[in-house]
Amino acid sequence: MNNPLLLITNKHVENCGTPPSITNEDPDKYLGYFENIHGEQWIFIYDRKSKNAKLYGGDVGWDNAFEVQNGQVKGLILDEVEKMWLETCWKASNYFSES
Repeated sequence: MNNPLLLITNKHVENCGTPPSITNEDPDKYLGYFENIHGEQWIFIYDRKSKNAKLYGGDVGWDNAFEVQNGQVKGLILDEVEKMWLETCWKASNYFSES
């Protein structure tokens, strides 16, 4: 069964750039998605091999990847719910490497 499990439509205008094309084909990558009450979309990607995490967002330009370290991201202002989501993604993606 190779049917899509989740399809997400970009809600941002064209000048926000091209959203990253993401699949879950690589088992070494953890993926997280969040949409706030304003329709702002975020994508978290953690690479377990390189131990690097990136955050993408439509409102900050899909073409920009922001580095995430210890569940925090520099250069962005996130609201409390977005921060909680990002910290949860960090914990989930690092669960087996920390235990």
